[in-house]
Amino acid sequence: MANKKTDNSSSKKIEDLKKFEKETKDTVMTTNQGLKVNDTNNSLKSGERGSTLLEDFLLREKITHFDHERIPERIVHARGSGAHGYFELYESIAEYSKAGIFTDTSRKTPVFARFSTVAGSKGSTDLARDVRGFAVKLYTEEGTWDLVGNNMPIFFIQDAMKFPDLIHAVKPEPNKEIPQAASAHDTFYDFISRTTETLHNQIWLMSDRAIPRSLRMMEGFGIHTFRLINDKGESHFVKFHWKPKLGVHSVTWDEAVKISGADSDFHRRDLWDAIDSGHFPEWELGIQIVAQEDEHKFDFDLLDPTKLIPEDMVPVKIIGKMTLNKNPENFFAETEQVAFLPGHIVPGIDFSNDPLLQGRLFSYRDTQLSRLGSPNFHQIPINRPIVPTHNNQRDGHMQMDIPKGQTAYFPNSISGGCPHLAKMSEGAFTSYEERIDAKKIRTRSESFSDHFSQPALFYRSLADWEQQHLTDAYIFELGKCTHQHIQERMLYIIAQIDQDLSEKVAKGLGLKVPKSIDKPLNQAIGADADVSKFQPPKKKIYLEKDPALSQANTKFETIATRQVAVLIGDGFSMKDFKKMTDALKKEGAMVKIVAPHGGTVKGDDGSEQKVDAAVATTESVLYDALYIPGGKESVNTLKETAKFIKFINEALKHCKAIAADHEGVELLEASYVSKFKDDAAICLNTEPAKFIKAISQHRNWKRMKLAETIPV
Repeated sequence: MANKKTDNSSSKKIEDLKKFEKETKDTVMTTNQGLKVNDTNNSLKSGERGSTLLEDFLLREKITHFDHERIPERIVHARGSGAHGYFELYESIAEYSKAGIFTDTSRKTPVFARFSTVAGSKGSTDLARDVRGFAVKLYTEEGTWDLVGNNMPIFFIQDAMKFPDLIHAVKPEPNKEIPQAASAHDTFYDFISRTTETLHNQIWLMSDRAIPRSLRMMEGFGIHTFRLINDKGESHFVKFHWKPKLGVHSVTWDEAVKISGADSDFHRRDLWDAIDSGHFPEWELGIQIVAQEDEHKFDFDLLDPTKLIPEDMVPVKIIGKMTLNKNPENFFAETEQVAFLPGHIVPGIDFSNDPLLQGRLFSYRDTQLSRLGSPNFHQIPINRPIVPTHNNQRDGHMQMDIPKGQTAYFPNSISGGCPHLAKMSEGAFTSYEERIDAKKIRTRSESFSDHFSQPALFYRSLADWEQQHLTDAYIFELGKCTHQHIQERMLYIIAQIDQDLSEKVAKGLGLKVPKSIDKPLNQAIGADADVSKFQPPKKKIYLEKDPALSQANTKFETIATRQVAVLIGDGFSMKDFKKMTDALKKEGAMVKIVAPHGGTVKGDDGSEQKVDAAVATTESVLYDALYIPGGKESVNTLKETAKFIKFINEALKHCKAIAADHEGVELLEASYVSKFKDDAAICLNTEPAKFIKAISQHRNWKRMKLAETIPV
């Protein structure tokens, strides 16, 4: 009966799809005023690589409608966490920029940072497989600078005109409003498979970068190519990087799924608790500089936001550090109301003609106007600059200032000409004088058409275990698609990145990699465009590998803020416990006692320790490592509770460090630990230093293949 029901349901879906296709056959795309449109993929520019033009009414209509679709939560990046802090400059880079934040090492610039998922609603889980927003508001003495980026250095699309399409595709499907905070569904991969510019960001999304261990352990990127302008008016191209002092670390997908159930606020809680306990997160700011005359020397286009500059080609120069040291006092007033705009820059920083950046300069202000309800959103305390503001803007909803005087215009004589215009010598902002001599045209530069080379570089640069995780992610995501033609098209496209990867994914799906497809690879082009001009060419190998792209090459220097679960019951060995936990705390680890019950547990010397979590209320996936001290009574009690064995087996499966002393070893022997006797991250009756070193390595990925056989 179940099979018959499934067959009937499938038949109805096919009939409904055919009916819908018949009803919509031969429909032509129009504006909201009925104007027929032949290109909804590219904004109007002053030349193929020129700036986007304000007269582009098609872009404005599409973006404006999109920006006003949700009230009041953010359309994207709705679920976020924020914190206050400061930025300090290590060394002046006056040769590149005249910005005070980049030249004055005596400053301590206040900041507010917000981290977020992209696709999910405010109530979704922290552990969704997703890009993470990484936005920093720097309250400089020349005005506010917003560096609005992500934890991945590239974006999905090349032109802001496609942003509504991207988000509509990844959001819950409109007919049934599922799945929430997930990319594993038909509409997303239907779009991805027909818009090949998305493939670079999408392969990062399939990697471990999409499920960070902590917001404190992920990189941030400005994404776009910006300009730095020095006091001579000279321009250099720049990419911005935030490098976490704790290194870049992730959780496994199996952990992410379980953490979402055990603590869907895992990242939010982790950030709050770290700051609350005095373990302040730190990121170093790095820049990649490209001389103006070197703009075209690469095998990719600097203005293409789906491309990164490999660090092996242009090293990242570290110039300063951001420290977050204060939690918000009110989540809504600060984290929710903070408004980031890429158009907030200061003298010494300027824009490039990146078409995605150009569109964001319009879209973000429009979004904040809709979300916060007034053009006066800059007066909300979290958005106020630290310097005085003077202009002739007046009134509007929620006006909180009380402008004085008779005049609100310029020029004037009644108010003595004030506020007057600032001179260059007074620190006025002026745009970089770029020569423009081009035709007004709605198209895209052919230099943006290489869609396979950098995804292939990323995949080649990953460690074996990262490649396996990425393969598994593709199998899971594409396995959720119900349309086989979408799966097959994706397999063909993945094969253009890496044939072996595609074969592995196909095997997991029970399909074959197609040798050809019936439609052009890239369909994100205008109706009258020459299709052949915009098809991605075969991948190029201009760099075999870039070590910076692999988390295997991250920092492994500290166990500070790592959560270590200590499994104990009454009668535990206080000598073992104190020796190990004192060493862990000295290195900054967070020791958490997990016991059969809440309250307190009593050591073999009669002293008591406060329990952090009863085993029934917590899960192994919430911790970075496990330790079991000796004590016969304690260990015998733990043996009687099956979940303690599950705790150990899950830690083994997820390649974490485990230590035990004396009778504690007996508890390990009741688990699958006997399979891992030569494992360097399993520390039995040894000095704490060995265990500490094992934790600092984050995981022992050499265990991964065998660990996959552990049933939990």
